[in-house]
Amino acid sequence: MRIPAHAVCTAIRDDIVSGVFEPGGRLTEEVLARRYGVSRVPVREALRTLESEGFVTTRRHAGACVAEPTAQEAADLLELRVLLEPLAASRAARRRTDAHLKVLRGLVRLGQERARRGQGEDLRALGGWFHETLAQASGSPGLIALLTQTRRKLAWMFVVEAPARPAESWAERGAIVDAVARGDADRARTLAAVHADRAAAAHRPRRRPVSTSQPAVNMSGGRH
Repeated sequence: MRIPAHAVCTAIRDDIVSGVFEPGGRLTEEVLARRYGVSRVPVREALRTLESEGFVTTRRHAGACVAEPTAQEAADLLELRVLLEPLAASRAARRRTDAHLKVLRGLVRLGQERARRGQGEDLRALGGWFHETLAQASGSPGLIALLTQTRRKLAWMFVVEAPARPAESWAERGAIVDAVARGDADRARTLAAVHADRAAAAHRPRRRPVSTSQPAVNMSGGRH
């Protein structure tokens, strides 16, 4: 079975974000092809895509390597998200569908329920789905793509501390959804800006341990 390049790209990106491949580390086509059980062709295509996204860089005499973002680049990216998420909320208030609204309200209900139970790991995933759905509701493909890439890179560069009062965080999200449901773009933007500022303050630069091994990955075994 031929594994498509986008699946290989996702696998390599996930391993970069999780720290399997350290910043500055070489990414040789032969090693990657062996690791994921594919030919070098989809690996080559995946590395080109990841370079365009900023996860990979090409060095003279070294070839493809994991990028090494500076502290300033990381700070700029975090600031970009703070600017983009209110824009997405504002556009969602004007363009959302009933389906988007149903999903957003469902996520808020689940988030509030998990917050009461203290299920932190569930809250992290639900928060990610909420912001992804809010971006989708903006109806702007360029903005959606930019926010998706920004979130991926922030997960690579930062650790996010759990909110001290998760119920308040989900109450903020609920208020954003209410504004989106009413079509109040200004209110949605303002609430999303406050929420994004609070979330940005919880980001801490990631300190990665050096990986000592990189076991093979079976791409046909259900990896997403």
